[in-house]
Amino acid sequence: MRWEGRRGSENIEDRRSMRGPVVAGGGMLGLVLILIIMCAGGDPRPIMNQMQQAQQKQPQQGPVETDPEEDRLAQFVSVVLADTEEVWSDLFRQEGDSYRPPTLVIFTGQVASACGYQGSATGPFYCPLDEKVYIDLSFYEDMKTKLGAPGDFAQAYVIAHEVGHHVQKLLGISEQVSSLQQRSSKVEANELSVRLELQADYFAGVWAHHAQQNWQILEPGDIEEALTAATAIGDDRLQEQAQGRVVPESFTHGTSEQRTRWFVQGLKSGDMNAGNTFEIPYSQL
Repeated sequence: MRWEGRRGSENIEDRRSMRGPVVAGGGMLGLVLILIIMCAGGDPRPIMNQMQQAQQKQPQQGPVETDPEEDRLAQFVSVVLADTEEVWSDLFRQEGDSYRPPTLVIFTGQVASACGYQGSATGPFYCPLDEKVYIDLSFYEDMKTKLGAPGDFAQAYVIAHEVGHHVQKLLGISEQVSSLQQRSSKVEANELSVRLELQADYFAGVWAHHAQQNWQILEPGDIEEALTAATAIGDDRLQEQAQGRVVPESFTHGTSEQRTRWFVQGLKSGDMNAGNTFEIPYSQL
């Protein structure tokens, strides 16, 4: 993937120098307050901002040395994030709307977010409460060694997928799905989660389509890298590896075939409005 020499994003929060469970502001009390405010129909962002400011004032929990390869990865995700900002800003502008970019948080070990504590084992995730994407860069080594999905474009796909969840948040899709899940059975809630994840894969493909048009980022083998990554994190693949059997009703992200197919659809079309996974019968996803 061609990425070097282009600008990085300013919306990067590097927490690699923070070791251990640093709690923003009031810790669990702050998280409880956010939930109370949301349940009451209020805006939790003021208290979230106060918590973040309090965290930034706390002394670091001991420096963590980084190596040149990790710093290069940090620069890489910054460039990918900048690409997503430009692509989605243009697409939202074409729809007569404005795009509010997310912040990408780089951490080591574990991290406190508005969605609670998460560790490296969780993998990259998006928190809609603070509109931030979180990633421990060691995940990329896990992709290569444990999932068999190496390559920089595979790594870019991961960021683009999480940014796809941010796009869903801005479009109001995430909130609608969350509301439906609260009134659904476990199986129905899982199906809604699969639809949400497959649409994020589609949005990742939309980003790749326009990034290629804008900057000719793709090199031979890049598409195969992304498809290998999407295949590696399919529910059926992960369940087979973990427990030796597949339980479709427990899927939350989609099968390997579904994930690759929806990414490719987004890559081919580049149309942000053509990936409505919620209008298709579940059996045909």
